[in-house]
Amino acid sequence: MPEITREQVLQALSQVMDPELRKDLVTLNMIKDIAIKGPIVSFTVELTTPACPLRTQIQQEAERAVLAIDGVKSVNVTMGARVPEDKKIKDLSIKNIIAVGSGKGGVGKSTVAVNLAVALAQCGAKVGLMDADIYGPNVPIMMGIDALPLTPQGKKIQPAEAYGVKVMSIGFMVTPGQPLIWRGPMLHSAIKQFLMDVDWGELDYLIVDLPPGTGDVQLSLVQTVPLSGGVIVTTPQQVSFDDAARAVSMFKKMDVPILGIVENMSYLEMEDGNLRRIFGEGGGEQLARVAGAPLLANIPIDENIRVSGDEGEPVVLAEPDSAAAKVMMSLAQSVAARMSMEVRQ
Repeated sequence: MPEITREQVLQALSQVMDPELRKDLVTLNMIKDIAIKGPIVSFTVELTTPACPLRTQIQQEAERAVLAIDGVKSVNVTMGARVPEDKKIKDLSIKNIIAVGSGKGGVGKSTVAVNLAVALAQCGAKVGLMDADIYGPNVPIMMGIDALPLTPQGKKIQPAEAYGVKVMSIGFMVTPGQPLIWRGPMLHSAIKQFLMDVDWGELDYLIVDLPPGTGDVQLSLVQTVPLSGGVIVTTPQQVSFDDAARAVSMFKKMDVPILGIVENMSYLEMEDGNLRRIFGEGGGEQLARVAGAPLLANIPIDENIRVSGDEGEPVVLAEPDSAAAKVMMSLAQSVAARMSMEVRQ
C-alpha cells in the first residue's frame, strides 16, 4: 500500500475551490490539522462562519478530492469556523457585527433584522440581536419577550433569549408607551452600554437593528466598535429609494462594507399566481447599483410576516414553508456568504 503524504493531501485540496471566494482551500489557508493514519485521512476545513450556505458542498468536494488519492480508503472532514486575528473585534467575543439600516421608517427593517438573526441561529450560528432603535424599540414584541432576566450582583447585564438568539433592547427598560426624549450624549451612552456592559458571550454574529435615518445612534455605534458590514432595507418606490441612498452614503463614509440590499414589500402574489407590484418596482435593483453591492432578497408582501411579528414568533419559525420564510432563510445564507467574503479579504 503506498504511503500517503501531507503534500499529496494538500495538492488534492488545492483543486477544491471556495465557490464564493473563487480561490482554492489551500491558498485561502482553510485546511488545518491534517492527520494521516494508514489509509485514513482527517483534516479540518476552517470556515469564517458556521452559517456558511456552501458548507455541505465544500465538505463533499473536499472528501471526494482526498478519496481520489491512491491508497486513501476513508476521509474524515471536520467543518470548523474561525475569524482571522486581524478581523476580530477588540474587547468583545463577537466575530461579526452586522447593522441593518434604512433611510426611512416603515420599510420593515426590524422585521428583516429579527428574521435574519433567527435564521442565522437556525443555521447553527451563535447570534445576538441588539435593538438600537432607541425611540421605537420593536424587537421585544417581534421576539415575544417582555423582560430581561435578573442580573447577578457584580456581573454584566444578562440579555434576554428567544429562539436561540440573545436579545437586548431599551424596550426592556422603559414603561410601555413612555416616550424617550434623549439627546446625543444619552444615546451614545446607551449604545455603548448595550455593547460593552451586556454579557453577550461568544457570538458569530451580532445583528444590530438601527433606527431609521443617519443620526446620532449610527455615529455612536461606529465610534464604539468597528462594524463588520451593513445591510440596507428599502421598498420599491422612489421615496424609499431616495432615503435609502442616504443610508448607503452614510455606510460608505463610515467605511462600513455594504453586504447588500434587501427590497421589502416587493410584490403581492395573487391567487392566480400573478404578481402585483403594489409599490412599484426596481427600487432595490437601482439602490444595489448605487451601492455597488448585490440585491440580496426581494421579500413579498405576506400576511404571515405581519401575523408572526405581532405574535412574537418570527416567520422563519412560525411559517417555515411560506414564501416569505423561504426568502428570509435565503437572505440569511446570502448575508453569511457575503460576510465570509469580507472576512477573507
